[in-house]
Amino acid sequence: MSEPPLREVRAAYDDNSLVVYQAYPASIAEPALAAGTFVAPFKRERMTWIKPSFLWMMYRSGWGTKAGQERVLAVRISREGFAWALANACLSHYDRDRYASAAAWKAELKASPVRVQWDPERSTRLGPLAHRAVQIGLSGPAVHRYVDDWILGVEDVTALAHEAHALVRDGRPGAADALIPAEPPYPLPASLAGRIGATR
Repeated sequence: MSEPPLREVRAAYDDNSLVVYQAYPASIAEPALAAGTFVAPFKRERMTWIKPSFLWMMYRSGWGTKAGQERVLAVRISREGFAWALANACLSHYDRDRYASAAAWKAELKASPVRVQWDPERSTRLGPLAHRAVQIGLSGPAVHRYVDDWILGVEDVTALAHEAHALVRDGRPGAADALIPAEPPYPLPASLAGRIGATR
């Protein structure tokens, strides 16, 4: 099997939506599950990071065991909302191939409501892989759009995280892989791929 491109968006998606992951304490997760979107005590004033990669979320949350990240949520959002986020994103690091200067990048970073960063994707054992997974940070108006307009549903997948983790601990990563949602390459128009530095 060939190695994926260095920077490629991969996600569980259908014609209208895709899934991103977040992890929170029960105090935030329970109201979100009841409301079908994020409500208080979720704070709209803070940057919130969404991750299409289930395994990167598992790495970040320790399979849903780290303090404050005990509940793993699969958040289904509209593809239109996701496209808006990418169209209004700035890379979280300076890339001389995409910005005229470091000063121009800093100005765009300050003005943009969305940040994109690429971190090593993770294996089922959570070791780093050669290719990257995308993380998308939403702030200001992007958070309001996310909460009010983009979210189509919220599902608790903590039990799935724990079941997969148990299989990995038992030395059965292949069985864990079979449980994890498939994340094929997500189709991006050239303009959005270029905006976020995706490899084409």
